[in-house]
Amino acid sequence: MLDIAEELNRWVEQGRDFAVATVVAVGGSAPRQPGAALAVDSDGTAIGSVSGGCVEGAVYELCQQALEDGGSVLERFGYSDEDAFAVGLTCGGIIDILVTPVRADSAARPVLGAALAAAASGEAAAVARITSGPAELVGRALLVRADTDTEGGYEGGLGGHPELDRTVAGEARALLDAGRTGTVEIGEDGSRCGQPLTVLVESSVPPPRMIVFGAIDFASALVKIGAFLGYRVTVCDARPVFATAARFPDADEIVVEWPHKYLERTEVDARTVLCVLTHDAKFDVPLLELALRLPVAYVGAMGSRRTHEDRNKRLREVGLTELELARLRSPIGLDLGARTPEETALSIAAEIVANRRGGSGVSLTGAHTPIHHDGSRRPAGRIGSVA
Repeated sequence: MLDIAEELNRWVEQGRDFAVATVVAVGGSAPRQPGAALAVDSDGTAIGSVSGGCVEGAVYELCQQALEDGGSVLERFGYSDEDAFAVGLTCGGIIDILVTPVRADSAARPVLGAALAAAASGEAAAVARITSGPAELVGRALLVRADTDTEGGYEGGLGGHPELDRTVAGEARALLDAGRTGTVEIGEDGSRCGQPLTVLVESSVPPPRMIVFGAIDFASALVKIGAFLGYRVTVCDARPVFATAARFPDADEIVVEWPHKYLERTEVDARTVLCVLTHDAKFDVPLLELALRLPVAYVGAMGSRRTHEDRNKRLREVGLTELELARLRSPIGLDLGARTPEETALSIAAEIVANRRGGSGVSLTGAHTPIHHDGSRRPAGRIGSVA
C-alpha cells in the first residue's frame, strides 16, 4: 500500500472513500512482492497494480465490493490447470491479496491515513495490518514511526489483546529499522504460542543514496539511471568547472569538494551505493581507502584492468586488507560489451541491482535460477486465509 502512498494520501486529503488491495504473501514465480497495491475509489478510479495485469480485473471488483459492504477480505489467486480461462496467474505463482475498505467511517482510516501521509512526505514509518485470524481483526492496523514520542511507540491498534499491539509494534520497528516489508506470525495474546495471527508489516523509508564521484560524461548517464531506479543521487567532484547543475540536471545534489572529504562528513547507510568514476589516483586512493571500510551496500570504481591493478597496489600500500579490497567492484559494472556512456551506465546499474537482489548477472535464457529473487529479503512466511 505504501508503494502508492502519494496518490492515496491525496485521496485521503480530498475526503474520498476507497478500498486498497495489497499483496500480503506470495508463492512461486509471482510478479509483485508483498506490499504491492491496487486501490479503487468510490468513482471507480483505479491506481497501482498487484499482478502486472493477470488478476487486476478480479481485484478491482473485490475493491468495489469492499466499498459497498465495508468488510475486509483475503483472497488467493493462483494458476489453474483445470480451467485455462479461470482468473489466475499465468506465471504459475500464487498470491494472497488483502482488500481493505478505507471509508470515512472505517476504524482503520485514521491510522492508515497517518501512515500514507508519513510515507508520502518521506518519513520513515511502518504500518502493520492483520491479514489472517479472527474476521473481526482482519484489516486492523497500527503505525510505527522511526522517531516517535507516542506512548507505547505506536499509533492506532489491532483491537485484540493489549499485549498484541506491543508485540506487533516491536516486530514492525525491527522491520522498519531494516527497511523491509514482510509478514510475521504472532499469537492472539501477543505471545509466540496459541492461535496465530498473520500480520503484514509494510515499511517506507527515505530513498537510498547513490553518490557518484567524478563529474564526467559517464556520470551524467549514471545519474539519470540512478534517479530512474529510485535513488537520491549526489554528484561530487573537486573541480567546480565540471560539477554544475547545467551538466547534471537529474542530480538531487551537486557537491564541489574533494571526494574523500565529502565522504567523511556525509551520511551513508547499508543501502548506499558509491560509484567512483574519477579513475585518477589522487582522488581514488584516499576515497576508496575510506569507502571500503564503510558499511555501505556497494562500492564500484571505473578504470581499465591495468588501472585496477595499479589502484589495488596503492590501496594495499595505505593499509587496506585483502578482505577489504574484495568488496571493491572494479572494473565497475557487468560485462555487457558497453561502449557509450549510456550503455556503461546500464552496465553499472545492472551490477548494482544484481548485488542488491542477489542475482547472478547471467542470461536467464538457459539458466536454472529464479527469475524473481532478493538476497536481502527473508521468506515472507506462510500464506494464510480468512475463514
